[in-house]
Amino acid sequence: MFPDEVSPSATSSPLQFFTMKPPSLGSPYPWQKELKSEERGLCLIHLLLACANYVAARNLENANVTLEQISLLACPDGDTVQRIAAYFTEALADRIVKAWPGLYKALHSTRISSVSEEILVRKVFFEMLPFLKVAYVLTNQAIIEAMEGEKMVHIVDLNSSEPARWIPLLHELCARPEGPPHLRITGVHEHKEVLDQMALSLTEEAEKLDIPFQFSPIISNLETLNFERLRVKTGEALAISSVLQFHSLLSPEDDFHRKNSPVVLQMVKGTLGELLEIEMAKGYSPSPDSTSSSPLSPVGPTKMDNFLHALWGLSPKLMVLTEQDSNHNGSTLMERLFEALYSYAALFDCLESTVSRTSLERMKIEKMLFGEEIKNIIACEGCERKERHEKLEKWIQRLDLAGFGSVPLSYCGMLQAKMLLQGYGCDGYKISREENGCVLMSWQDRPLFSVSAWRCRK
Repeated sequence: MFPDEVSPSATSSPLQFFTMKPPSLGSPYPWQKELKSEERGLCLIHLLLACANYVAARNLENANVTLEQISLLACPDGDTVQRIAAYFTEALADRIVKAWPGLYKALHSTRISSVSEEILVRKVFFEMLPFLKVAYVLTNQAIIEAMEGEKMVHIVDLNSSEPARWIPLLHELCARPEGPPHLRITGVHEHKEVLDQMALSLTEEAEKLDIPFQFSPIISNLETLNFERLRVKTGEALAISSVLQFHSLLSPEDDFHRKNSPVVLQMVKGTLGELLEIEMAKGYSPSPDSTSSSPLSPVGPTKMDNFLHALWGLSPKLMVLTEQDSNHNGSTLMERLFEALYSYAALFDCLESTVSRTSLERMKIEKMLFGEEIKNIIACEGCERKERHEKLEKWIQRLDLAGFGSVPLSYCGMLQAKMLLQGYGCDGYKISREENGCVLMSWQDRPLFSVSAWRCRK
């Protein structure tokens, strides 16, 4: 993948100091402290790709040396490339340590997963970046339009954690000329305290607006959800909302046959995208067995199939799906690493363009949200790997096979979303409505999230 020697054209590059044969442990690298930002970024990307190759080849000694060199350049509070390199390095190291289960468990034995911290960091992500707000605006508008004239509306929220997403919907329903419907929201979440807060906030708001309202909590994750507990009643118009949840059902027993297909990597505007393009030009290509998942060749009923079939059986009038628009479900480490570098570089650039590098909130998002996702994509395999993000076209094919038909998102929703983006005062955020009526949210030219609406096709 990389030449053993640096090419003559690279004699003025910092890469002349690094070849695929790493120096011996402990070798001094005083030149690294003198690198300019662009040179440092180029060196970091070269080192990351080399390290990933060593990890994939189980070459522990060379991987260790490369990790040591990266640690001299990467840092979680530097520029975009330094920050993202720090988290990808941690993920690669985590993958190595997983080879020794006892050591891995010992190192993580005192790690405390705080529900309150997880909720807090997701709220910060919601406030700091516009993607979820746009998704909620589009979802609410689609529900308002689909439920026009309905007297009993039931919404199933498959990730019920943010009361602020439904409060504008309550106000819209209250303003209907025919008056508000009887509204029931069924919230699904793993933690009772999250659902309790949802119930309290939404019930208080509904009482202020004098809307007949009921909140039904279900403590569960998607994998263990008992659909009978949703208690969909005859006469209710049902809407289903899923925000960044469906991809977690694509674990190995749910995967489909892998088919060999070329990996097309698009450019990201910005430093990291340019650096990756340089490395690709030097000869990187996915290994011959590198493949992308295809929803067209299932191996019997899968968990995703069964889940979609169960949703279809509820006969929802509308289902709105928000997902990451990235290809992080490849079968090989190098394929996933390249794709993840591109998409997370764009997310880190979003923060770099609008938030101070010293912001504690920014660091929390990068470490506790993006960093953990990167770690899961890079370090985990099998059932443990939950962050299996896929592109919109894959979801379109999968939902079509499951008996759902696309519902174009309206221009009214698009206008609201564009006004919301304008309020951020940043030209980097883009939103586009595809020919089929689905919506893509992008940073510069890199799609990051998709929103699509569906109905049962009988």
